[in-house]
Amino acid sequence: MAWTEITRLHYVREGLRYASDLTDAEWKLIEPLMPPASPIGRPRTTELRAVVNAILYMASTGCQWRQLPKDFPAYSTVQGYFYEWSRNGTFVGINHVLVMAAREKAGREASPSAGVIDSQSVKTAESGGPRGFDAGKKIKGRKRHIVTDTDGHLVGLQVHSADIQDRDGAVSVLSSIRALYPWLRHVFADGGYAGDKLRNALRKLGRWTIEIIKRSDQAIGFAVLSRRWVVERTFAWLGRCRRLAKDFEATIASAVAWVFVAHIRTLTRRLARA
Repeated sequence: MAWTEITRLHYVREGLRYASDLTDAEWKLIEPLMPPASPIGRPRTTELRAVVNAILYMASTGCQWRQLPKDFPAYSTVQGYFYEWSRNGTFVGINHVLVMAAREKAGREASPSAGVIDSQSVKTAESGGPRGFDAGKKIKGRKRHIVTDTDGHLVGLQVHSADIQDRDGAVSVLSSIRALYPWLRHVFADGGYAGDKLRNALRKLGRWTIEIIKRSDQAIGFAVLSRRWVVERTFAWLGRCRRLAKDFEATIASAVAWVFVAHIRTLTRRLARA
């Protein structure tokens, strides 16, 4: 869609301290989903909006923890909240609520019935943690295995070493969304998921149907493949956050959390537009 004087106003972020900061409308979407303060121990003194803004700044710019600007809370404080939220399901819960809100805003049912699955291999840094070699893409690192709905919203995510084949990793990512999206049972995929091995494994998880979308033998050069382009666009959306240009995390939990942060960033901006 071409930029116009009307559409440009929907994306402008002037007036904010940093372009990654939440607007008031975006914070209203996230604030009710923040975990309450602990009833024991020292009372909370840190403003959660400042913590979320710091996390979004890191996701957008890709900076290190110690390079966080001084006008945010102390990096150790932000780091502590990030690790807690990445392990207690806060980011997963926020993403789930915002996905349903985005679907309802588009006039669709809150829970999808069909999805698209694919993986992305990325290099890892020297931080350590699980990693492997993807012989097909010649990348040593990890795979981000995602499932989206047919609109491109992220509904399932698993991060694992890159040497695990797609048809093997698909079982874990699909099993992880059974409770969150109980109606999603039809999945579009590429040729890497073909074969009886995946279909037999999914029979243990319930009634699933895998539809393989293959490239036509007559196609020459670039060709848009039905349904499969949706998940590729989602990877492009996530790639706008420089933190995801490489997997810098030592743990899988942190690697998963940054992907959800990037998607939450996209959803809040989309839902808060006038």
